[in-house]
Amino acid sequence: MAGSCIAYPGMQPKDKPVSQAGLDKIHILPQPFPIAQVDFSKLDDSKVDFEAYKGKVVVINVWATWCPPCVRELPALDRLASKIDKDNFVLLPISIDADGKEIVQPFLASLALEEFESYFDPQQNLREVFPLETIPATFILNPQGELVAYVRSYVDWDDENAIEFLEQFKTTN
Repeated sequence: MAGSCIAYPGMQPKDKPVSQAGLDKIHILPQPFPIAQVDFSKLDDSKVDFEAYKGKVVVINVWATWCPPCVRELPALDRLASKIDKDNFVLLPISIDADGKEIVQPFLASLALEEFESYFDPQQNLREVFPLETIPATFILNPQGELVAYVRSYVDWDDENAIEFLEQFKTTN
């Protein structure tokens, strides 16, 4: 079915909403799942896909300026980006705003996040790989580029255990 992604096992919606904002909301998949490569853009409009980050744990955060929980999460993601070991981890916040960087960059500046590095997917190509009906959504890839965990809601990335939590995926096979 073009334009939408079939959920990976365990991604079916739950009957009850979860109210906590902790790391315990992140679902670790029973086994890693290979994902298709889709393009998204850097600030300079160059195209990139997840293959470029193989060898690192990739934390993909899908967000939009019109999503209040996404906006709430951005400062914590910025702080997380400054704490992670860049040799082993990469944080890829990807905006799905239709107007891309034209709206996102001024928006980030208005939040005093001028240095926050966002990527862009205004055509929502990521929908081919990840279910995006709920954002913010975070998808974690192991160093082999396989999906190993996800959460489709706000997470408090300021949690003192966030780095330790992500460390477990360095060795996921």
